[in-house]
Amino acid sequence: MKSEPKRDPKRKIDIHYVAAHAGVSIATVSRALNRVPTVDPALAERVWKSVAELNYLPNTQARALVSGKSKLLGLIVSEITNPFFPELIQEFERVAVERGYEILIASTSHDPAKMEVVARRMLERKVDGVAIMTFGFGETFIERFAAIDIPSIFIDSPSKQPRSSTLSVDYREGLYEAVQHLAVLGHRKIGFITGPLHLVSAQARRTAFLDCLKSSGLPAEKSWIIEGDHTLDGGRDAMNKILALNHWPTAIMCSNDMTAIGVQHALFEAKLRVPEDFSLIGFDNIHLAEYTIPPLTTIRMSCKDLAQKAVRSLLSHLQPDGRPETEAVIPTRLIVRQTTGAPKASETTAKPAKKKAR
Repeated sequence: MKSEPKRDPKRKIDIHYVAAHAGVSIATVSRALNRVPTVDPALAERVWKSVAELNYLPNTQARALVSGKSKLLGLIVSEITNPFFPELIQEFERVAVERGYEILIASTSHDPAKMEVVARRMLERKVDGVAIMTFGFGETFIERFAAIDIPSIFIDSPSKQPRSSTLSVDYREGLYEAVQHLAVLGHRKIGFITGPLHLVSAQARRTAFLDCLKSSGLPAEKSWIIEGDHTLDGGRDAMNKILALNHWPTAIMCSNDMTAIGVQHALFEAKLRVPEDFSLIGFDNIHLAEYTIPPLTTIRMSCKDLAQKAVRSLLSHLQPDGRPETEAVIPTRLIVRQTTGAPKASETTAKPAKKKAR
């Protein structure tokens, strides 16, 4: 090993300086920084030790020009204010960084104009691949990225575009467990608050719910199936529509946890209790669901599974000799907490005349 040069505080710390400090070639430093798997582990360790001691910050743009790769993955979500997505972003970033990638995050808010801006931003930054976690409008994005051969992954809707993959959520598994849970408790009248029905995922959850009712031998009352918008306010408004009906269900299932928390608030305002007056089940199992009062029974769709499988699928497209993963299944399962219980006697399921829905 070459003798370690004395550090000149006036000299710019660049890749040449790191190479001299580590006693390796510039090419070895470059391959180590780009995490090329064929680099000798001992040499790579020396490079990273020098990087740490010199506090060297690699020029990622320069590396991208040399390697032709930005080492940047795009992550597009629909609603950054929904707690589900920050949890997903955190896990996606953790997994990507472990594999030597950084991430570029964007939110669409379901706005077509903003979607165009987001797509252009991703293309300008030359992302190596993009995960489209919008639960809707994905094909628009996929076409843009496919046009210049950028791998993409989307939730729920299979794409015919090359270098694209799909994460298929098994909604029926968790929803069936939830319906069966309520049926065992004695519920026969179950309502459902959907997400925005222009979204593929919202349609899929509603269809799966209806299929589960049918397979469980339970009736589907149309007036108890209300379209929501996956927000707190939407959940409260949808529940108030149910409370305005002449007859109530004994249990409410929701297309996401934010809707369910909004339902809890509507029932609190109406001086009704969960689960004594209504049993309630959400979907997603966001961290906040454990801290509602009472803690929310919900259907778990793992952010960890989504993030890990999204990153793994994207990277499979980027391996020159790899076999791309075109589809991965995301399981769901029921998490029982304290918002479900046995229904009241049948005569109390009709709306009491003395109570008024707000």
